[in-house]
Amino acid sequence: MNLFNELSRQCSKATTEMYSTSFSSAIKLLHPDLRVPIFNIYGFVRFADEIVDTFHEYNKEVLLAEFKIETYSAIERGISLNPILHSFQLTVNKYQVSNDLIESFFKSMEMDLSKTTYNSDGYKEYIYGSAEVVGLMCLYVFCEGNEIMYEKLKPGAQSLGAAFQKVNFLRDVKADYEQLSRTYFPEVDFNNFTPSMKKQIETDIARDFADAFDGILHLPVKARFGVYVAYKYYLTLFRKIKKTKSCNILEQRIRIPNYGKALIVAKASLRSQLNLL
Repeated sequence: MNLFNELSRQCSKATTEMYSTSFSSAIKLLHPDLRVPIFNIYGFVRFADEIVDTFHEYNKEVLLAEFKIETYSAIERGISLNPILHSFQLTVNKYQVSNDLIESFFKSMEMDLSKTTYNSDGYKEYIYGSAEVVGLMCLYVFCEGNEIMYEKLKPGAQSLGAAFQKVNFLRDVKADYEQLSRTYFPEVDFNNFTPSMKKQIETDIARDFADAFDGILHLPVKARFGVYVAYKYYLTLFRKIKKTKSCNILEQRIRIPNYGKALIVAKASLRSQLNLL
């Protein structure tokens, strides 16, 4: 069983490394005790996201429904022959991650199967299920069973997840709008994306980043540095997006080059050594 557990964990880690070099790098900066469970969460989230975003030649509704059933079965049984789900259930059962978070996540993934536009309430619901609950799943791991700490840090974790997702929306707007016909931001027409529309979105994201920062400073030491690096990466990406004109948002996918990512880690390391985190 130990061999299968390790194989499953390696599958989740490989999934994270293949799909997101930024997140995998940040996870590796967490305390060793926390890396495996966070890889396990990301692998699960990534697979569900791939179903709704990528598998266009297949019946996505059936695939997602089966994946959802298999997820709950894995958690209940304590085993799955799907290595990604097996590693995820190991984390869920060890840290007692709430099923309500998993259910909200699947609800947002199900929205992606049919919804292409959102009003304000739908947008908030989607952000919660697709991003905030992922931050809360990770917080279960970071708090290692400390319920008082978890409740205290919940708002910051939700704000950080929301900030990451909204930045992703702006970064990936070309693919979402042109390839998937999705517009997540309420009352935004990307055929006529004005500077004022962009500014309104950026103000909302800046608020999320500000609310998240205080929570990061109060995270357990084991988690703080890795989460801070992820925060700084997305904040840097956000600032780069802010400098991009609204009329150019649909022209390119904005990225941070590898040397930029290395600089972020170096600066974060210096702040950590100076006890500024």
